[in-house]
Amino acid sequence: MRLLVHREHSRLELRRKLQSRFPDSAEIEPALDGLEERGYLNEERFVAEYLASRKRKGYGPLRIKAELRERGIGKELIARHLMEDDAEWYRLMQAAADAKFGVSSVICRKIQQKVARFLEYRGFPTSMIRRYLWDDE
Repeated sequence: MRLLVHREHSRLELRRKLQSRFPDSAEIEPALDGLEERGYLNEERFVAEYLASRKRKGYGPLRIKAELRERGIGKELIARHLMEDDAEWYRLMQAAADAKFGVSSVICRKIQQKVARFLEYRGFPTSMIRRYLWDDE
């Protein structure tokens, strides 16, 4: 319960933490089932909070999707929460680039490539990055 007080967890994350503390315990799965039944462990809520947090930090849909899969979240649940139009992700991508590189138009190729690598690392689709950097020319 103490782990769930600080932040939401996926079932896989909580299982890993409990197994590291109690490696030989056979009570982990029944405990997780009980937490889910009582509503303390809810992957739908975890995904919503995780997505909002990562978006606030300027991460794109590809990276968020990969991080959620690492945390044991299923494809259907991820798809349901990541369904946003390109305009919203485009706005978030622009904000991330502006925060890192300033609100000026990107002029030279060297800087464009640096911005592109940054946005790719942040998890934005290549097609969106190209449109942002090179289609506006």
